[in-house]
Amino acid sequence: MISINTNTASSLAAYNVSGTNAQLQRSLQRLSSGSRINSSFDDAGGLAVSMKLSAAIRRTEATQANVNNSLSFLQTQDGVLKNADKILNRLSELAQLSADVTKSASDKALYQTEYDALTGALTQMATEQFNGNPLFAAGSSSLTVVTSQDGSQSFAITAADLGQIATNVATISANIATGASAADITGLMTHIQTLATDRARNGAQQSRVSFAADMLSINKVNLESANSRIADLDIAAESSNLARLNILHQAGTAMLAQANVSQQSVLKLLI
Repeated sequence: MISINTNTASSLAAYNVSGTNAQLQRSLQRLSSGSRINSSFDDAGGLAVSMKLSAAIRRTEATQANVNNSLSFLQTQDGVLKNADKILNRLSELAQLSADVTKSASDKALYQTEYDALTGALTQMATEQFNGNPLFAAGSSSLTVVTSQDGSQSFAITAADLGQIATNVATISANIATGASAADITGLMTHIQTLATDRARNGAQQSRVSFAADMLSINKVNLESANSRIADLDIAAESSNLARLNILHQAGTAMLAQANVSQQSVLKLLI
């Protein structure tokens, strides 16, 4: 049947060209953005998963920053403990020198002067802070470090009690002027051992924080890889698809023109 009012071939060709053009526009958008999913229409389920993975990646980055800050806290604490160890060693040396029976009262007074100055420095060290947070605290005070992006994993880092050590060694000061006793020297040795234990604990905690930071880095890479498989575009495949769509679009346009021209043949029947 030949009709004038309806050109089925033209309508079908126009429909195909319209569909090809829509796919061509989406392909151009993907190639220009580098993303396979640019709207929920592209892949509704994939978009939902990608959004959750992207949020997990951002939380992992934030957790990494927090863990690295905790490592800086511990490193700063250890730096102070290292200097405190030097002071305690000198205090024990002064105490031992004051016990020398050949030293005069004036000699011992000089030892006490230095001893008092060093205990003052030790007391000041006990008040050191890191970004407003005390490096040292009384008793078994601790800070909780979260080591996973979902908050399910954490551990505590100990704030060493340097203030108590400073207080205890200060009480020995009065004995230096008359000569430190064996008990005084033993007490200083005990504080040195306590400080050594604190530094060993600090080192162990630094090691644990470092491993936590490494694990977060690995988790971030894995999350990024998983998200990439869902959201990132395969440039090679999409370039081939673009070439195919260009050919289809050109061919469809040509056939649409041909369908429109073919309808003119009805004029020959009317002449």
